[in-house]
Amino acid sequence: MKAVVFPGQGAQRRGMGRELFDAYPELVEESSSVLGYSIRELCLDDPGHQLGRTEYTQPALFVVGALAYRWWRENNGDEVAFFAGHSLGEYCALHAAGAFDFTTGLRLVQQRGALMAQARGGGMAAVVGVDPERLHVLLEEGGFSALTIANDNAPAQKVVSGDTETIRALVSYLDSRGVRCARLSVSGAFHSPLMRQAQQDFARFVDGFTLGDPRTPVIANATARPYVAGETARTLTEQVVRPVRWTDSVRHLLDQGVTDFVELGGQVLGKLIDQIRSAPRPAPLPDAPAAALGSPLFRERMGVRHAYLVGGMYRGIASAEMVVRLGRNGMLGFLGTGGLSLPEIERGVLDIQRGLTRGEPYGVNVLADHDDPAAERELIDLLSRHRVRVIEASAFMQMSSALVLHRARGLRRGADGKPVCDHHIVAKVSRPEVARAFMAPAPEPVLEKLRRENALTDEQVELARQVPMSHDITVEADSGGHTDGGVATVMMPAMLRLRQEAQDRYGYAEPLCMGLAGGLGTPSAVAAAFMMGADYVLTGSVNQCTVEAGTSAVVKDMLQDVGIADTAYAPAGDMFELGAKVQVLRKGVFFPTRANKLFSLYSHYDGIEEIPAKTRSLLERTYFGRSLDRVWEEVRDYLRSRGRDAEISQAEAQPKQKMALVFRWYFFHTTRLAMEGDGSGKVNYQIHTGPALGAFNQWVAGTDMEPWRNRHADRIGLMLLEGAAEHIESAMRTWRDALASPPTDGSQNRLRLLES
Repeated sequence: MKAVVFPGQGAQRRGMGRELFDAYPELVEESSSVLGYSIRELCLDDPGHQLGRTEYTQPALFVVGALAYRWWRENNGDEVAFFAGHSLGEYCALHAAGAFDFTTGLRLVQQRGALMAQARGGGMAAVVGVDPERLHVLLEEGGFSALTIANDNAPAQKVVSGDTETIRALVSYLDSRGVRCARLSVSGAFHSPLMRQAQQDFARFVDGFTLGDPRTPVIANATARPYVAGETARTLTEQVVRPVRWTDSVRHLLDQGVTDFVELGGQVLGKLIDQIRSAPRPAPLPDAPAAALGSPLFRERMGVRHAYLVGGMYRGIASAEMVVRLGRNGMLGFLGTGGLSLPEIERGVLDIQRGLTRGEPYGVNVLADHDDPAAERELIDLLSRHRVRVIEASAFMQMSSALVLHRARGLRRGADGKPVCDHHIVAKVSRPEVARAFMAPAPEPVLEKLRRENALTDEQVELARQVPMSHDITVEADSGGHTDGGVATVMMPAMLRLRQEAQDRYGYAEPLCMGLAGGLGTPSAVAAAFMMGADYVLTGSVNQCTVEAGTSAVVKDMLQDVGIADTAYAPAGDMFELGAKVQVLRKGVFFPTRANKLFSLYSHYDGIEEIPAKTRSLLERTYFGRSLDRVWEEVRDYLRSRGRDAEISQAEAQPKQKMALVFRWYFFHTTRLAMEGDGSGKVNYQIHTGPALGAFNQWVAGTDMEPWRNRHADRIGLMLLEGAAEHIESAMRTWRDALASPPTDGSQNRLRLLES
């Protein structure tokens, strides 16, 4: 099986393409007309010493690569199974595969080169002779985790991108440790988030072209997998900021049976391919008992080694750092986005993608926005632009258009004609009717609305009717934060029955999986979840008190000492009027008492003006720290900044609604106090947590894990899973021994019951 590959920048040399220019003079003339200068003169003589400049290098390599393929095709009758290209070479590959014509490709490359040449403030460095794991360790130990491994050229050859000063410091740091590292002569930090402006400008340019799908599979640098139908333009524009996964791309081709690589347009990739062929692949980790827990189907679907998830705790408590650490250890973490702005979320996603460059699993939490549903759509569009595949849906009561859009956008038809799901929703549910909605296909009215908006294609709508909204349902028992106070042993069997009913009713080709969350703070609790039939487990509270948690050290100090009885229920700020509850810390704070007092006042009075003067004074002095009139001014300014003027007018006409908005301010204020570690407002801290953390604290008391500064989310996950595996093994041995022992006295009947 044959693959044709094309090199990128670095393959240029003076004199390249002479025979090709002579063979195709009409295309050479067309190229010069498009570019505005003589491509022959540039490549053969380079009189202005421009061939090494990005804006000239890229068009030159595209022309030479495209002509080289035309000559090769005309003189060789061999069938090509795959195409691939390194960075700029991917454009040659797409042209060869029929995604666009020669002139279109040249115009795209000319603009790409010009935009990348304009990039400033960034640099790149090549690192040679260090295996990937060692390089990750060096970057972390040296404080260079913000850098991006932009080119994974071979197992022992990487290129790192980042801001100029950090790259300069990296070269000195690695040199002092005997690692070969050299700065590259480039104008910017290519294939990194620092190219975002160039990527956005290029995306606008690409919108002016109609790009087709490759007729022969082309391996994308960004994914190390073939281009997906309908995604040519988006994948190309993302390539500007995404790492070049050349090692993984070549390994994928080898796994598909490719034995012969033909390089056209240069002589660079052959050596890299030989290195990748000969280098031993990372040995698969042994299947420890912990890795055997849960559903193999779920692990394969999510690309995880362990059937263990960490939920997206709000305001970035489930931080990018936490998600990266989990992903590198084969566990799935969700970035906590609740309460964050879109720019903050985008920074978090980019941080994760910089940290996970080898296809490790990660996800992003999407919290239902009951006040502003349009914000859900904005978030989904953001995640779509950054090619986020997995989301965690929390606090949804029904299937919103944003959720349906995410799910359906990731659908395509497989070779067998059946739907293939590239986008996943891990739905967190605590009510049967919500679970049913996620287990069913997308609602028809929502699909039709999205089709009318041209947000979905006819094929995506058709495929969405054949799959559930979510293949993976997390049953959330009593937990920290939003909770219905459910009991796991009651909820899990009932939900498993609903799963079977959905499977029978819709006849899904791919089975549904069901996980359990809430109250999981010790190995025995995790073991119980798996024994009840959970395909995976999801933890939350135990991860708040870790080094990676995105909250203040003051809060972590408080959480480190909580017990199983140190939590209470309080109204949820985002659903205040509905009376929804959150579980919060009560030890050392007044928040639960004060929050419940506010809800009581809201229930008894129709407006702020009706509250007795003495009570109002108390609220202003101890709860809010300012007058309620001042609070309303702040609320009004916030709503106006979000374009919600109608809500302001409605509140000013309806005192009850105005009171609700003012009281809501307290909930957001108390969260901010805790996140920032504001010592002056400590008694008002709102800290979402559940008794699982108290159980965990009790379990690790007296060990090195007692201080939170020794706690890491991935280590906690492995400890819980390994302990659960041991617990299950021990329980099974006990049962086997009991069954093997001869019964005595009245135990005969009990033994018969067990055996039956």
